[in-house]
Amino acid sequence: MTLRRLLTAAVVVVTSLVTVGTGAAAAATPGYARYVALGDSYTSGPFIPFMRLNPIGCGRSTNNYPSLLAATLHVSSFTDVSCGGADTTNMTKSQSVPLFGTNPPQFNALRANTDLVTVGIGGNDDSVFGTVVGTCPGLRASDPHGAPCKAHFTVNGQDTLLADIADTQTKVTAVAQGIHQRSPHAKVLVIGYPRIAPATGTCPDVLPFADGDYAYLDSIERALNTAASNAARAVGATFVDTYGPSLGHDACAGGNAWIQGQSLDLLAAAPYHPRKAAMVGETAIIAGVLGVDRSVTTTTPDGPTAGVSTLTDLAHALLNG
Repeated sequence: MTLRRLLTAAVVVVTSLVTVGTGAAAAATPGYARYVALGDSYTSGPFIPFMRLNPIGCGRSTNNYPSLLAATLHVSSFTDVSCGGADTTNMTKSQSVPLFGTNPPQFNALRANTDLVTVGIGGNDDSVFGTVVGTCPGLRASDPHGAPCKAHFTVNGQDTLLADIADTQTKVTAVAQGIHQRSPHAKVLVIGYPRIAPATGTCPDVLPFADGDYAYLDSIERALNTAASNAARAVGATFVDTYGPSLGHDACAGGNAWIQGQSLDLLAAAPYHPRKAAMVGETAIIAGVLGVDRSVTTTTPDGPTAGVSTLTDLAHALLNG
């Protein structure tokens, strides 16, 4: 999902680097050999250590779920072209990213012999997600216990964001069709978005929405997931539900949270985005859908990655638009 409007002006002071642990190795029998990952920032994993440089503006982590899934499946070929800020148009169009980078059309990575594709996309179309997290926190003070954000986006009795999401379903359907056309033998998985808001309760210091807008945020996310699920079903792809299994791992869940709250942590996650724990959890979910061992193999960087100064430059570039 989009990053630029989500980052807060405060940058976490970093004094040490995070090391990657060695998880339990999976003993799954490889069922796939050539894997391509497509998607937005909920796929790329901005600021989850360690971040690749190709290009740095995509926020593509070596510990995002595509990288962990590739290691868990022991694929022989793996290409991750996911990119923060991507929407469905960036499957066929280049995407400009911060720090003078460009991500080529993501469909360029697909081949006729690709046999596994994951795609997580849709939240940035019509700027739905960025609009919600960029607008709702600022409205909390006007009605802390009400639902001012829901009221803001309701015009003449119609929820304008839900109307946009109805169009998103058509766009994601076209993406899945495009994958099938380019990689006709591939297993195609459309990955849903994990839960951000808790089922009950609030945590305004972490997720600064008005009390009634927690349910509104959740309704927007459920609508996005329904759109993605319907799109997958329409073209014979498989929808992977990460929302249901992430119950209890929302942004308010403290040490069990899969999702970062409002603050940016240069060595953990972007605001309102997945942490590494989410990527490990989602990898296990996806592996289970594929019918393989759910033990997740962690990774070590296989190429150059960003240092603290580069991460700081990226954060400032995103903040300054």
